[in-house]
Amino acid sequence: MGVETGIINDKDAARFLVPRRAFTDRGVFEAEYKAIFDNCWLYLGHASELPEPGSFLTRTVARRPVLFTRDKDGEYNALLNACPHRGALVCRERHGKSRAFMCMYHGWTFGSDGHLMTLPGSSGYPKGFKTDPQKQMVHVPRMERFGDFFFISFAKDGEDLATYLADAGDILNLLSEQSPQGMEIIGGTQEYAIRGNWKLLAENSFDGYHAACNHSTYLEYLGNTKGALGVDPLKGEAIDLGHGHAMVEYTAPWGRPVANWVPLWGEEGKKEIDGVYNELESRLGADRAQRIAKKSRNMVIFPNLVINDVMAVTVRTFFPTAPDYMEINAWAIAPVGESEWRRKFRLYNFTEFLGPGGFATPDDVEAIEKCQQGYAVGGDAQYNDISKGMAREGVPSFDDEAQMRAFWVEWDRRLSEYGA
Repeated sequence: MGVETGIINDKDAARFLVPRRAFTDRGVFEAEYKAIFDNCWLYLGHASELPEPGSFLTRTVARRPVLFTRDKDGEYNALLNACPHRGALVCRERHGKSRAFMCMYHGWTFGSDGHLMTLPGSSGYPKGFKTDPQKQMVHVPRMERFGDFFFISFAKDGEDLATYLADAGDILNLLSEQSPQGMEIIGGTQEYAIRGNWKLLAENSFDGYHAACNHSTYLEYLGNTKGALGVDPLKGEAIDLGHGHAMVEYTAPWGRPVANWVPLWGEEGKKEIDGVYNELESRLGADRAQRIAKKSRNMVIFPNLVINDVMAVTVRTFFPTAPDYMEINAWAIAPVGESEWRRKFRLYNFTEFLGPGGFATPDDVEAIEKCQQGYAVGGDAQYNDISKGMAREGVPSFDDEAQMRAFWVEWDRRLSEYGA
């Protein structure tokens, strides 16, 4: 049977309420793993992180250790990082280059495609033991690639990745088109944790309503830094991308290395930014170039992939380990081949606002944790209100909550239908 979520979605009354038990209840948390994380497509990594055959990295995805490799033929593999012998982690390194992985417990050694290469004391095993399918590392049931973004699913059956992404796929394409050479992950992984429910971060990641209040310090800082602001105000719309994915897209006053100039960057910077914009327009046309360069986007791909394409670009995932605790991984991504000058400003923007020590993230962490603490009041305070903009005619504003409702409708559908 499905889970009774308790969401109230009354379109006639323009009322959308989410019960706070969705953020605190252990039963809901476990149901989410079965109905959502065990069935949805989940982000694994970017092709640029495995630049050549033999490259590998390890990640934990939905509580499962995964080994992401590029084998000797250049093929990509997603393996469950557990030895078929006794279950120890086969690869204990975070990333590197190796064409073979030896389990530290008994020395079983596997190729980067997961096949068992050698095992000590092989004479003690029957003929054909080494080629037994049960003695090989297990591949994640499904892995698919969209552009240079790799996703996995722990469900053996289901819709293909492109269908699942719906209109979010075009936004991933929009990001990839920032350079004719594509995009690359730069630097390492930023890792941190929040004592709050994972869905609070999903909401926060594309919440245009909180910016003026929660991030007022950053906006004041930009206003007081001569030349740091352009002329564009915060103005835009919320867009439902289908299947629970959604985003806010808007004009913003900050500079974007691709390709929105601000006075802080000077006249030499303006020449370079103009050159970037002209290349975009020549390659993609005026409308596409304008959208890429002049608009910012905060997108959530259901359930837990965030693309913040703002003054810099962040790729972020987050997985809950308890109803009130989650672990976050974030990466900066940038156009391949951009100049040293643009890369410098991009990374400065990333650490200044988006990173764990920047202006934005500590504010957001504090807000999320205070929400989680507030749920302890119980009593009659049972619901969160996510109805802003429901009564609005026309296109939802970026500071409405239509994008959150798209997420919650999909969450409600999946839990309600699970096991039914």
